[in-house]
Amino acid sequence: MKIQIRFNEEGALRNQRYAFTNRFTLVTELLQNARRAGARHITIEHRPEDQVLRVVDDGHGVADFQKLLSFHESGWDAGLAGQEHPFGVGFTKCLYAASRIVAASGRQQVDIDSAAALQREPFDVTTKRRVVNGTVIELHGVEISDLAKQMETLCEGFPVDVVFNGTPMARRYAEDKIALSPTPIGVVHVSGARDGKATYATLVFLQGFCVHRPRFFQADSVNVVHLDPQQFMARLPDRDQLIDADQQLKRVDAQVKQSWRSILEVAKTQLKPQDFVATYFDAMLQWQHQDLLNDMDELPAALFQRISGYPFQTHYGQQGFLEPAAAAPSREDIESGQVTLVSMGAVSEENAAHWMLARQNQWLLTEAYRLDSNHWLHPHVRYPDLEKAVVEPQGETARITLEGRWVWPQVVLCEAVNIRFGGHEAILVDDGVCHEGNLLIPANEVSGEAMRQLSDFVDGNDHYRDDDAEADCMALADLIRRLRSTDPVATLSSLLSELGLGKYALLHGRRFEVTVGVGGMPGCSVELVGAEEALASDGGGHAEC
Repeated sequence: MKIQIRFNEEGALRNQRYAFTNRFTLVTELLQNARRAGARHITIEHRPEDQVLRVVDDGHGVADFQKLLSFHESGWDAGLAGQEHPFGVGFTKCLYAASRIVAASGRQQVDIDSAAALQREPFDVTTKRRVVNGTVIELHGVEISDLAKQMETLCEGFPVDVVFNGTPMARRYAEDKIALSPTPIGVVHVSGARDGKATYATLVFLQGFCVHRPRFFQADSVNVVHLDPQQFMARLPDRDQLIDADQQLKRVDAQVKQSWRSILEVAKTQLKPQDFVATYFDAMLQWQHQDLLNDMDELPAALFQRISGYPFQTHYGQQGFLEPAAAAPSREDIESGQVTLVSMGAVSEENAAHWMLARQNQWLLTEAYRLDSNHWLHPHVRYPDLEKAVVEPQGETARITLEGRWVWPQVVLCEAVNIRFGGHEAILVDDGVCHEGNLLIPANEVSGEAMRQLSDFVDGNDHYRDDDAEADCMALADLIRRLRSTDPVATLSSLLSELGLGKYALLHGRRFEVTVGVGGMPGCSVELVGAEEALASDGGGHAEC
């Protein structure tokens, strides 16, 4: 028994309609045919109320009308066929999208009933009195909604002038509209080449139509690539995606990266060093060309930050206590040690002391990892997180556990806090610091913000506990105030005010004598003053707490 390929022509004709996945393919195929016919101007008229689509071009016309109804037989000359790989199925979309097709070119015309054509019935090609220069295709019974909204997008990279319903299409990314440079894969427009505002977003076109569109991009800030049709092919029949798109788009990205390399190398020779770095650092970073900075003394200011506020654990990395450095330090100041550069992880209870010392000593934070690994800056960057900090209270006055809503730290009140590591030292008198789960509070700290060094107040569901954070900071501030108070009446009044004693009718009008510092904890002793007879039945007027 032998088998061989068989072709069910009836089934192929019936099912070909499902090969096209996009209703706008009808328009792009007609545009493509006009371009291949050498058209320099195309006019499209769409009358949705009449379901009529009319396409007129000034190309060299149709020589053989049989090619219109020949499947997988393009009819283009050998040169164009070798360059663009036409599939020979584009016009067949008309048979499935329209009930009637009228085509005219030169002195010839054919009127095709689509249903009959798909039954393989023949049609007469007639002779016209008036000559049609180019080609006119008129489709009847066409339902193609939203075409007016899509025409600008369909034509945005098309190389031939198109007028739709009397309005010229902008074709903003066409080869004759933007500056392009020849490359091994086609022609490339690199966005940001002059101002350094680089982007990863790249629009990719093949034979004038988009085959790759980024999900998000700004219309005036996007790279544009028109691929060489001899090297790249789009999938049959819609031509809206490249074949082996994942691999081919890597080639595109590699070429845009190489184009940026060429731009940067030229700019480096033409601009002052400081201007080159300021303008193009972001582009170098995006496209991995940081090695161009290795032989330059100038540094990008974007690498440096100053600790301008109180460091604390942040929610989703929002470090409001940092601000950009006004300018990058000079190489001379860095290498001489006049400027100390550090790199530290996000604030945590493990490294809060390192942050406080860095702030006290006015060290600059740097993101040296954004530079090439061989850059001269790296040996001059310190990493405090790798060194153990010694944190000691000086003149300790109190030590107590604070029972907060979210955290229960031990609070140490003192005159000052001494921080040391790696031969450096800082004395804190104005701000508290978290270390090993303890909060060390020096003489001038009253805010309670040290709680935020102990915790980021984010729960297991990744929700920021704003109310708990505020409550715990206020609780610490209240505790500091009470422990440092020199007025015992004010301190006791502050504590009693939180209890809301007025809610209890039994206590109304009563006077008590409170003695603090007795008992086992130590606690306090409470005596009711007067009204002994009223309490006789209640078991006495003395209690200890």
